[in-house]
Amino acid sequence: MNDAEKGHLERIVDQFSKQAAPFAKLDIHMNALDMLIEMSGVGSEDLVLDVACGPGLVACEFARHASHVTGIDITEAMIEKACELAHGKGLSNVGWITGNANPLPFPDEEYSLVITRYSFHHFLDPEAVMKEMVRVCKPGGRVLVADVCVPEESSEDYDRMEKLRDDSHAHALTGPELSRMFESSHLEDLKYGAYGLDADVDHLLDASSHPPENRARVLEIIEGDIGVDALGINARRENGRLMFTFPIAVFAGRKPG
Repeated sequence: MNDAEKGHLERIVDQFSKQAAPFAKLDIHMNALDMLIEMSGVGSEDLVLDVACGPGLVACEFARHASHVTGIDITEAMIEKACELAHGKGLSNVGWITGNANPLPFPDEEYSLVITRYSFHHFLDPEAVMKEMVRVCKPGGRVLVADVCVPEESSEDYDRMEKLRDDSHAHALTGPELSRMFESSHLEDLKYGAYGLDADVDHLLDASSHPPENRARVLEIIEGDIGVDALGINARRENGRLMFTFPIAVFAGRKPG
């Protein structure tokens, strides 16, 4: 691992150690879980791995349908929140590991379903993480990725704004980039879904860590994008609140065999 990669991982851990409590409480993070359940095809025999599981919201939902779910995240504070959530829900078929996504600390073909949500925009090398997810998936198993997916023409402006809000942001993949990544993974029976995640800008900024001057700049950028949509997020005012919509893409496929 080079110095740039180490520095980026340190930013992720720092950012999400600070975000752990408010991140887990954001209502928007419970949205569209039913779509992920349906597209993944999760069943009672599945052994599921949730990569970059955060506070365990997705893993705990999948645990209601699967045999067992393992969540892995590089941030200990997030794993602590995940343990609290699973305990509060009375779930006994979940386990948690503090660790990196690249490489994943698991043997080949260990899981029948490998998922991740809202993580790929933090990875410096999302293709490498994708290869790791496919590697630990059993033949015939499924891989699912859900993440923000902005239009190509909005990519640079969006990344610039998000890095002001969250310095662990790397790059939000565009639709063509996600499509190419899945096609090169050699997964079969590819499925695609999409949904919008409405966000209150002040609430979102409250849940992330950044200098005060960055908050002011982000508010200025989003306010200035109303009616312009250079960011591809439909910035707007609703009942006096500054709002926008994260465009989320969901890709799923089956590993041959």
